[in-house]
Amino acid sequence: MLYWAFVFLIIALVAGAFGLGGVAGTAAGIARVLFGVFIVLFLVGLVLGLRIFS
Repeated sequence: MLYWAFVFLIIALVAGAFGLGGVAGTAAGIARVLFGVFIVLFLVGLVLGLRIFS
C-alpha cells in the first residue's frame, strides 16, 4: 500500500510540473488517503504485535 501511495505521489508531482492541476490534485489526494490508511494499518499491526508478545 505504501508503494501505491508513492506511485500516486510521483504522478501528482509530474502532473503538477506539466500544469495539469486537476490531475495533480486528484493524485495527491489519493496518495494522502493511501498513506493515511498505511499508517493506521501499521499502528494496528504494531499494537497487536506487542500484545501477542507481552
